[in-house]
Amino acid sequence: MTRALVRDLFAVAAAALLVVAAVLVGRHIQHTSHTLFVGWPPLYATWNPHAGPGTPAALTVAAVVVAHGPPLASRLPWRTLLAVAWGTAMAWTWSLALVDGWHRGIAVRLTTRYEYLQVIDRFHDIPATLKDFTRHILLHSPDHWPPHIAGHPPAATLTFVLLDRIGLGGGGWAGVWCLTIGATACVAVVVALRVLAGEDLARRSAPFLVLAPNAVWMGTSADGYFAAIAAWSVALLALAVTGRKGPRPYAAAFGWGLLFGLTCYLSYGLTLFALIAAGVLVVARGRVRNLARGLPFAFAGLAIAPAVFTLTGFNWWEAYCLLVERYYQGAGGIRPYGYWVWANLACTVLITGLATTAGLRRAGVTLIQDRARLLPWPGAPGRPSAEARLALLVLPALLALLVADLSGMSKAETERIWLPFAMWLLPACALLTRPRAWLAAQAALALLLNHLLLTGW
Repeated sequence: MTRALVRDLFAVAAAALLVVAAVLVGRHIQHTSHTLFVGWPPLYATWNPHAGPGTPAALTVAAVVVAHGPPLASRLPWRTLLAVAWGTAMAWTWSLALVDGWHRGIAVRLTTRYEYLQVIDRFHDIPATLKDFTRHILLHSPDHWPPHIAGHPPAATLTFVLLDRIGLGGGGWAGVWCLTIGATACVAVVVALRVLAGEDLARRSAPFLVLAPNAVWMGTSADGYFAAIAAWSVALLALAVTGRKGPRPYAAAFGWGLLFGLTCYLSYGLTLFALIAAGVLVVARGRVRNLARGLPFAFAGLAIAPAVFTLTGFNWWEAYCLLVERYYQGAGGIRPYGYWVWANLACTVLITGLATTAGLRRAGVTLIQDRARLLPWPGAPGRPSAEARLALLVLPALLALLVADLSGMSKAETERIWLPFAMWLLPACALLTRPRAWLAAQAALALLLNHLLLTGW
């Protein structure tokens, strides 16, 4: 056993202890004061060992990816790899969702009293509803919005309104939409990694992105859909700054602006993806002049979502300030910050897996070892290594997650809220040796969580 592997296992042990502490301390707090508002701390879930129609498929997908994922990822043609990654991510996420059955696992997840489909009929006049949106955010306001509608800008709800308008109404279609779009997030991350950190690391990360434990929540949580839109915005930015001459970099710049603007109107917290975008620019700093040429296209795309919503009367900043007030009117004002500020990190361990913990340790070591090449000073010894460039993409995602944590606006339920950030922590697994063993650990964690707990999302 190598020294690096021993240190990986120490990091894994520390992460496991964090999860155990969050469970034990959380159970004590919930039993004595009932202030956590979750059934199985630190997760929004209840203890309910069960199996279902998706169990055989989930076991099969896990076994196939563990056994064949790394060698296939290394030798498949690039476009074929992307298609296979998406298909496998779909199979993994679908099978985990169907462990709870079609009805409970997919069809009703987005129809509860907290969710978006509860208010579809209130959007019969979309411009008028958007103009009036902020008046219904606070709890004491007339006909106040349910928690998820109040907690997000209206693009989130409008997605399901528009699906309903084209004949894809109801919880089943909403679940299929979130699952199908959410599964593309892994493809977006792989695309970005290829142009920024090299094809080898992108290929090595692919099995870990496909078989991640976060698939337990990616399936029919709207945050899985948000994660995909945010991931594609980063991928398009990476293509814009690394592209050569021709129309493609300009199209990518426009696409980045369009999707980043949409991301900000899907979830207030995803404005923190600006940190990940900054990481892309740092990694590709030698070619940022490509983005400079595409800035008019980027700004044109970026202006579309804010212009549309502002012209209809929705004020993003006013809504966000009201949301903060609404947050503290409800469970957010009761849940103890002193517990969640570290228990949220235990949730992150559970959605990214122990392999990601070990990968993050290696990413940190890589940054320290290659620090002389990372600073853009004159006379620097050269371009950072591929591993350091990957670490520079992971670090901003971790920083964004920590900012969200310290803000106090993410107390509990971060296993779904932080799915977009988690997607950009998973590439750290590409730095690990013995990928099959780590993939097996990832799959085992996801299967245990899905079969032992009944998750709320």
